[in-house]
Amino acid sequence: MITPTPPAGTSGGPPPGQPEPQGRQPKGASQPRRQWRHLLGIVGPGLITGAADDDPSGIATYSQTGAQFGYGQLWTAFWLSPLLIGVQEACGRIGNITGQGLARNIKNRYSLHILRLLVILLAAANVINIGADLGAIGAAAALVIHIPAAVLMVVFTALILGLEIAISYRRYAKFLKWLTLSLLAYPITALLVAEPWATILRATFVPNIQFSTAFFYVIIGVIGTTISPYMFFWQTSQEVEENAARPARRSLRDMRADNAGGMVASQLTVWFIIVLTGTVLHGAGVTDINTAADAARALEPLVKTFPHAGEIAQGLFAIGIVSLGMLAVPVLAGSTSYALSEARGKKEGLDLKPRQGRYFYGVITGAMLIGLCLNLLGINPIHFLVFSAVFNGIAAVPLIWIINRIASDRRAMGAAASGWLSRTILMITFIGMAGSVVGLFVSTL
Repeated sequence: MITPTPPAGTSGGPPPGQPEPQGRQPKGASQPRRQWRHLLGIVGPGLITGAADDDPSGIATYSQTGAQFGYGQLWTAFWLSPLLIGVQEACGRIGNITGQGLARNIKNRYSLHILRLLVILLAAANVINIGADLGAIGAAAALVIHIPAAVLMVVFTALILGLEIAISYRRYAKFLKWLTLSLLAYPITALLVAEPWATILRATFVPNIQFSTAFFYVIIGVIGTTISPYMFFWQTSQEVEENAARPARRSLRDMRADNAGGMVASQLTVWFIIVLTGTVLHGAGVTDINTAADAARALEPLVKTFPHAGEIAQGLFAIGIVSLGMLAVPVLAGSTSYALSEARGKKEGLDLKPRQGRYFYGVITGAMLIGLCLNLLGINPIHFLVFSAVFNGIAAVPLIWIINRIASDRRAMGAAASGWLSRTILMITFIGMAGSVVGLFVSTL
């Protein structure tokens, strides 16, 4: 039997689903200012997780989708949105109510052997993604700063690692929130190009299915990049950390608003990336993209809307890659460390001092250094990137089943256990992702 464990500092907090006390507002504070402060208080793990979903390796996958199939897979951004929101809401609710990360909840309910297998697979996929993201950050930054990409990779790795270890969760979360503004780079870049909006809108809502190995391989990569296991572990643990830093547990209403806003922003960014690369790259016959930096580089000679439009498009695309990479790499490393620490019963959390969290920060450091070394030693992680995304899509299938079981368990969740809508969305996600995997194998055979 699993007993809900409230997060630290939550005694006396409101019951699940009820808003927490907002506290006394400063005298004379204007209504817009109060609303703005309330909004900033709501956004957190959901927004950060959603933005991290559009990491440089994800940008490369979405750019390849647009380049190879034009608008043929644009509908995935729309149809995956409610599924992504549903899965991440269940993860956030698990962390909010139980006060424990996803790995610890799996450990409590299922076999330790199952958890270890899932965590090992998660860590392997995350390290590949970290390596690919660091390589993309260096290559994209080199387009703007004109310093060797290898030097920039080392600099950004040291900067990201230093920030994640040296500062508290509360300050680090604020830093990550500001980085989410880099999502705006892609709508702005897409609007620099004349777009066939009628065709685009139709492709957004009407699914297009091609029964070929290439189509299913890329679409599973898109699904695996969008609904990815590292996001499950990260958001669950971040809800625990968010509550530990508050005087009272935040309400489920605020958690759901934060989650929905973050996932919608993430999928809008995906939509604009596919629109941009579908119009510019596919339209020019450029159908093969290896990295996000390749996509940025390819835009310059092709965007000719006005003088220097190509340079501006390349610069905006590259800045978005660097900023989102600085957000996503610590999320990837952090989710790996949360999972491994919980599986081994070690202390975890970004509020730990380095001496207190030697294992936790050691895993983060090791994951980043291995990813960096993959690039510096000439082992190109990009070659494994699409495979990693496909692998994530396959690995997410059993995890979604487990998440649905935990979130629906009244022994663990109490009155906040999943209702019919949450259970239905997660089952549709499970069946849809499992069906895509089957489609890939069948088309391959």
